[in-house]
Amino acid sequence: MILTFLDDLKDHRRLQGQRYELKFIIMFSIMAFLSNAKSYRDIERYIKSHFDTLKKDFGIKSKKPPGYTTIRNILMGVDWQELEGCFRAYTQSLLTVSEPEKIIAIAMDGKVLRGSFDNFQNKRASQIVSMFETESKIILAHEVIDEKTNEIPVIQALLTDLELEGYCYTMDALHCQKKLLTQPRKGIKI
Repeated sequence: MILTFLDDLKDHRRLQGQRYELKFIIMFSIMAFLSNAKSYRDIERYIKSHFDTLKKDFGIKSKKPPGYTTIRNILMGVDWQELEGCFRAYTQSLLTVSEPEKIIAIAMDGKVLRGSFDNFQNKRASQIVSMFETESKIILAHEVIDEKTNEIPVIQALLTDLELEGYCYTMDALHCQKKLLTQPRKGIKI
């Protein structure tokens, strides 16, 4: 279960003020987002309305659910790169070993996040690269693309970091440039 991977997260709070466990706040926030929560107040409402069930199913000892300011403070202090590492470890643990003759694809693509641009601040729209394993239908990783670059170096770094072998990678035609083929990176077989 994902909670075992969330156990590895370092808690930024002092021991004295920890009324709620970090892994449960993150897990319940994910559950709330999957139930269409869009704000900290929505997360609070979700936890409050399901608190008895969550308490019983997850063995929580708290007497009352956390307020939205507590949820906000806990989530704002989370190291997002460390959290992404937990999700990557979890998704890789879900990958199944396939038969040797079967080819499984990992689709990699960059997308612009809708509504993320700001004309007033002269800010470009945010872009993100996702890796999707097609057999298990699992998102293996996602990475933000810096404003001054494109998806090519981000995908190359992901391929090097994750070291997944035996897969067929699919990407946009953007990655079929001649100069990319003459510069192999460590860990990437061409």
